[in-house]
Amino acid sequence: MNKNKHWLVPDWPAPANVHAATTLRTGGISKEPYLSLNTATHVNDTMELVLQNRKVISDMLNLPTEPVWLDQIHSNRIVKAEKTAVPQQADASYSSDSGVVCTVMTADCLPLLICSKDGEKIAAIHAGWRGLLAGVITNCISELTSLAPITLAAELLIWLGPAIGPNCFEIGSEVREAFIEKSKHYEKAFKVQNNGKYLADIYQLARIELNAIGITNIYGGTYCTMTEKERFFSYRRDNQTGRMATLIWKD
Repeated sequence: MNKNKHWLVPDWPAPANVHAATTLRTGGISKEPYLSLNTATHVNDTMELVLQNRKVISDMLNLPTEPVWLDQIHSNRIVKAEKTAVPQQADASYSSDSGVVCTVMTADCLPLLICSKDGEKIAAIHAGWRGLLAGVITNCISELTSLAPITLAAELLIWLGPAIGPNCFEIGSEVREAFIEKSKHYEKAFKVQNNGKYLADIYQLARIELNAIGITNIYGGTYCTMTEKERFFSYRRDNQTGRMATLIWKD
């Protein structure tokens, strides 16, 4: 159990030197509709309040350095987590350096964390359906396994953080068809609705992609940002809203 109610700690067998968390919407100072621990600077919240919220997160999680924030663009672009004057445009970052905090922001999209069993490599991924379709997970795994010493995909651990649940994520037939065109295996992640649209299981979409590249050590994936209003921001539910942060770092 968390000693503090303002973040989640992943339930996964990560090495002792790897630390991770997802912030909840509580514990910050932003006003409605961003109440209260909004981490995003791009949603029209007051910049000063967002920056103070980020300081709150650094303090409450006792982070070794400031998080490396990304300019997320719903792509499959992966970058090495590095401090830059302007946030890098990407939807995943990785590191093998101690004290670097890989970070993604979400409010329905899937935050996905990766670490190697030896505790040497970490990554954080922002995976909406566009990023999943474009292969953001596979791209990130390829980047990690190319780092010396070579890591087999089977030596990686995955945690699926809070995302929109399978009973709430309604999409059009064109999205379903695009996934099935990529692989027939994705068909089982969609359920037809009476209105001709489909419910998509974003957790299952991620698991299917991970399984396809040999990864089975997958944890989490039990939340619903849309229905758990007290804990999570949800873009689908509220439209104008804040973002949670999902962070990972190593000693």
